[in-house]
Amino acid sequence: MWLLRLLGVLTVLTVAGGVLAFLFTRDARYLQFSWRLFRYSLIVALLIFALLILERVAVIPV
Repeated sequence: MWLLRLLGVLTVLTVAGGVLAFLFTRDARYLQFSWRLFRYSLIVALLIFALLILERVAVIPV
């Protein structure tokens, strides 16, 4: 779980860094990179949450 938290913090810092780089350079590539990273990280986070919910709900016989 600590690994997921670390990846989340690194993702937020990277997105913020891309937005700041865009604000300083006005190069749209940084903003596109930040948006793409945000979208993919949101998809991954939703998949992880879905797996956690499935783990709680599913009755798996042992």
